[in-house]
Amino acid sequence: MIRDTRPNLGRVTEHVSTGFERGTDGPKVILAGVDGSQSSLRAASYAAGLARRQNALLALVYVQPVMPAGASLGAPVSEATEEIAEGLVAEIRESAERLKGVYDVRWQFHTFRGDAYAGLVSAAEELMADAVVVGASEQAGHRIVGSVAIRLVKAGRWPVTVVP
Repeated sequence: MIRDTRPNLGRVTEHVSTGFERGTDGPKVILAGVDGSQSSLRAASYAAGLARRQNALLALVYVQPVMPAGASLGAPVSEATEEIAEGLVAEIRESAERLKGVYDVRWQFHTFRGDAYAGLVSAAEELMADAVVVGASEQAGHRIVGSVAIRLVKAGRWPVTVVP
């Protein structure tokens, strides 16, 4: 078998598109998980800087927890999580308005339901995220049981940045 090892100078080669390709020309979508905690807001800020520099879409994702126990006791769980989502959107819009003209970042806000890990995985798959940015867990028990960030890293599907 003879192979041509010369550099491809001036020759036309055929490129066949294979569909979606993650992160080949820089990220197109950077997903940041937000839940209102300080570490998640720092993660969103960090992700916004990445998105701005890479001219990528910043997908801010809030995962509404499903709490069947609270719902069975008559607690207005759905309304509470909707209020959190609305508060996050308002805070994000306010920050975006303050920086308008200084930094331009394309962003979208998405809400998914479920536990945080499954919701972020679903969001990353649905939005075809090239990278995921999350805040470090602020709960002491997660050091033993495992945080959402650790589970995302172990899944190994996307580059994951954990912001302290």
